[in-house]
Amino acid sequence: MVTRRGFLKGGGLTLLGVGLMGGIPGFLAEAAASDKIVRPYKKRKVMVCIFQRGAMDGLMAVTPFTDTYLQSARPTLFIPASQGGNTSPLIDLDGRFGLHPAMQSFLPFFKDRRLAIVHGIGSPNNTRSHFDAQDYMESGTPFNKGTASGWLNRAVGLLGHDALTPFTAVSITSALPRCFYGDNPSVAISNLQDFAIQMRGNPAAAGKVASSFEDLYDQTSPGLLKDTGKESFEAMKMLQKADTRNYKPDNNAVYPNSPLGNSLKQIAQLVKMDVGLEIAFTESNGWDTHFNQGAANGIFARNVTDLSNSITAFWTDLSAYQDDVTVMTMTEFGRTVRQNGTGGTDHGRASCNFILGNDVNGGLVHGKVETLAVENLEDGRDLAVTTDFRAVFSEVADKHLHLDNDRALFPDWNGSNIGVMNSPS
Repeated sequence: MVTRRGFLKGGGLTLLGVGLMGGIPGFLAEAAASDKIVRPYKKRKVMVCIFQRGAMDGLMAVTPFTDTYLQSARPTLFIPASQGGNTSPLIDLDGRFGLHPAMQSFLPFFKDRRLAIVHGIGSPNNTRSHFDAQDYMESGTPFNKGTASGWLNRAVGLLGHDALTPFTAVSITSALPRCFYGDNPSVAISNLQDFAIQMRGNPAAAGKVASSFEDLYDQTSPGLLKDTGKESFEAMKMLQKADTRNYKPDNNAVYPNSPLGNSLKQIAQLVKMDVGLEIAFTESNGWDTHFNQGAANGIFARNVTDLSNSITAFWTDLSAYQDDVTVMTMTEFGRTVRQNGTGGTDHGRASCNFILGNDVNGGLVHGKVETLAVENLEDGRDLAVTTDFRAVFSEVADKHLHLDNDRALFPDWNGSNIGVMNSPS
């Protein structure tokens, strides 16, 4: 028997932005055309993950500004925490760490203890290959290249209920990311305004776009609709009825007109439509700053402006849904402590990440960062990894989504949490 999971992901279903209503099969068109829309799912806890691809310089995003070793290692990249000349100073968080001046919109969240920062976070695998490091982080098994599933896909399997929908796990990307590979349902949607259905994973169907939803339905058992179809089609109906093109964010939130801003705007719409979303993923690119990184201005500053303003707009837009949502960033590794000869930084080891939510132990820079003297650096050049990324990812997923099986989520890990989330009251 072909199960619902086999239908949604076993065949490798991915939703892409090409237009669902054109050429739609009769049974789905009828459901979508109905005037009656039933909201089949109540509000659920939602975890939103943002992958900063390219390796963010954590020492520039959140700088230990009292460290004289860092200042000497970065003669043109170091930003002080006090006003000097025409340079915008760092935003002093706690007397030791300063937030990049372009991330000003994050400061109220930090002060309200909704935003936590984890510094010195990274993978125990010391690869400096983007491809390998991203693969290890998304699979959640940093010493096993053969892991077939991604950690977010395994999280879907641990949600603890059967009422999964086509929108339980959604990636707002053009292709399904590695972290969603696996047997549990997950989809990639590049654009909510118009999307179609594509098969992936089956070698015979790879790259083949199904001409209609019926092409997929014909490959499943008749029991699919009986068991899960009604809820799925109600969710799809809601998505079709929504005027996503003319969506107006709440609370005058203004999203940056950027890929990340547009992705988070679409995730906000899915959250508000109550279509069963529980795990969302998107990405931010351009963090590989080998050349002309800039300090208070430049490439890096533009990237963190977009990151912080996009997340701030998303959080502002969520309004009454904020209690149900936690946002977490991730990046494959950090950058070298010392700047290079072209005004940039090379591949390093540890970085930092941001976690935003009402159940976050915020207002703190978690983790351990030693003074950046050469004897404290990994391989004499990099910020050492002192917090395994799995300690943070598992804690956020466990506490926010109420998962309770770290051995299944991260099979090779037996560490402990670091206190980045508050215990449920």
